[in-house]
Amino acid sequence: MKFFRIFSLKNVLKTSFFNTFSSNRKIKINFRRLIQKYRMNKSRIFSALVSAALLSAVPALVHAQKANWQNLDLKSDSTFGISTEKAYKELLKGKKSVKVIVAVNDGGVEATHEDLKRIMWVNKKEIAGNGKDDDKNGYADDINGWNFIGGPKGSVNFETLELTRLVRRDMARFANTTDANVAEKDKKDWEAFKAARTDLEKQLGEAKANLAGISGFKNALDAVVKKIGKENPTAEDFKNFKPSTPIEGRIQSVLVKQLEEGSFKDFYEDQIKEGFDYYTRQAEYNLNLDYNPRDIVGDNPDDVNEKFYGNNDVAGPDAMHGSHVAGIIAADRTNKIGIWGVADNVAIMGVRCTPNGDERDKDVANGIRYAVDNGAKVINMSFGKAYSWNKAIVNEAMKYAASKDVLIVQAAGNENKDIDVENNYPNHKDLDEKTIASWITVGASGPTDDETLKASFSNFGKTQVDVFAPGVHIYSTVPGSKYKNLDGTSMASPVVAGLAGLIRSYYPKLTAAQVKEIIVKSVTKVNHNVSYAKGDEPGAEQVSVPFSDLCISGGIVNAYNALKLAATYSGKATAK
Repeated sequence: MKFFRIFSLKNVLKTSFFNTFSSNRKIKINFRRLIQKYRMNKSRIFSALVSAALLSAVPALVHAQKANWQNLDLKSDSTFGISTEKAYKELLKGKKSVKVIVAVNDGGVEATHEDLKRIMWVNKKEIAGNGKDDDKNGYADDINGWNFIGGPKGSVNFETLELTRLVRRDMARFANTTDANVAEKDKKDWEAFKAARTDLEKQLGEAKANLAGISGFKNALDAVVKKIGKENPTAEDFKNFKPSTPIEGRIQSVLVKQLEEGSFKDFYEDQIKEGFDYYTRQAEYNLNLDYNPRDIVGDNPDDVNEKFYGNNDVAGPDAMHGSHVAGIIAADRTNKIGIWGVADNVAIMGVRCTPNGDERDKDVANGIRYAVDNGAKVINMSFGKAYSWNKAIVNEAMKYAASKDVLIVQAAGNENKDIDVENNYPNHKDLDEKTIASWITVGASGPTDDETLKASFSNFGKTQVDVFAPGVHIYSTVPGSKYKNLDGTSMASPVVAGLAGLIRSYYPKLTAAQVKEIIVKSVTKVNHNVSYAKGDEPGAEQVSVPFSDLCISGGIVNAYNALKLAATYSGKATAK
C-alpha cells in the first residue's frame, strides 16, 4: 500500500461531531491502514469539525510552504530542505554527468506528463507497438517499463490487503479446526490465523462504521450547500448562511474557518469525497474476503517462480502516487514549467507493482528484478504493509539488487510507529549486512527546525530507519499534466532516491553501498528534541525525544554535504 497520508480522516473520525453520524460512537479507529493511493495528502482539515482546539492539528496544509521547499537550504532560505539548489549553484555548475536510471516501483507513472515525458526511460531495444519482445527480456513492448499487476484483460486497480488474503487462505486450511482438535504441529499457525481473523473483523467493522459516519456528514454538508445555492460557495457565503439546526451551525463554523485557506471545491474533493471513497474502497475491496481481482492478471499468484506476466501499461488505472514520486525524483529542470526534481540527469523507469490495496510479494520481487535487469541503479519503493505472504522471495530480490550494485530506497511508513518493534514489510530485519548496505529506509520531516520537525505521521526506528527527508506538503506531478501538494514518507523516499541518482550521475564509479554511506554520513544533524503523539487517541500523550532516537543517522539528508563528501571518496571519478 502506498504511503500517502490522509491526515484529516485521522482527526475527524475521533470527534463527537463526526460520531453523531456513525452507528458506533465508541469506535476506535485503527490507522495502520490510513496510508493509501489516491490516499494522499489528506490534511488535517477534518479535525476542525469540532472546536478551535483541534485546529492546532492542521499546520501542514493551513500554512503554505515555500515553493520547492524540499530543495532549499536551511541557512539561506530558512526552511529545512536538503540544499539541492545550493549544490547545483556552488558544486555542480559546469560539471559533467552521466544518465542514471531510477526505477519508480509504484502504482503507475504518467509517462506523457509535461514535466516527465522528457525524462522517462525508453527501452531503445524495443520497437513500440509491434507486440513482440524485440530485446528478448521476456517482456514485449516494455518501452517505459512494465506492469506486473496487469494482463490481457486490463490492469488491477483495487486489491485486497495482505491481511485479507492471509485470512482467506487459512479459512480453507482450518475450516474444520477448533482449539480442541487442532494438531500440535499446527498450533502456531492456528493462533496466527485467529489473531489475523480478529484483526480483519475489527478493521472491517471500523471501515463500515466510518463509512456510515462520513456519509452522514457528507449528506449534511450537501444539504447546507444546496440551501446556499452555489456549487462552489465561499467563506463569505457560509458566514451569511442562517443555520436551522445545531449540525448546520457546526458545519458553518468549520467551513468558514477552512475556506480562509482554500476553495470549497478543493476541500470537498480532497477531503470529503476522498474520505468517502477511501472507506468505500476499504469495505468493498481491501477488507472484502469475497473480492479477488487477480484473474485480470492471468498468472498463478501462488507460483513465486513465475516471472513473465503482466502488460506494458506503466500508468495503469491510477497513476497519481507514482507520478508524484517520479516528479520529486527528476521532474524536468530545463523546460521552465512545473517543478524541479532533485536529479537533473536521470531516466525514470516505471515499474507498476502496487495497487490500491496491498502489493503482493511476488509482484514486489519481480518488480525489483525487472528494474535491476534493465539497468536501474536506484529503485524507489514508496510502499509497505503490516503483513507479508512470502517475505523470503522479497528478501532474495533485495539480495539480488545488492549483488548487482543497485541501491534501494524505501519509505518508512505513515503510522507514527516505531518500526524497530512494529511490523512493516518489506524490511531488512533478517538480512545480511551486504544487502542492508545497499538499502536506505526514509522517514519524513517537515520544513521547520523545531520540535515539529518530525512529520507527525512518520514512522521511525533507531535501527530500522536510516535518515529523514522532506515529506510534508510536497508539490509534484500528478496525472493530466497537473501538480498537487501531498504528504507522506512516500514523498520523503523519492527525495532521497533523487539524491542517490544525483550522486551516481556525477560520481558514477561510486558503489551503491558507498552512496548510502555518503547520504547517511552527510546528513544535517538535528541536535534538539522533537515531539509527537504517542498513540492515536484524542489527547494522546505528547512525548519529546532527541531526534537522534528516531533514526540511525540522527539527521535530515543534505545534497550539498553529500556531494562534497562524494568528491573525497577513492574511486570517485567524475563523469567524463
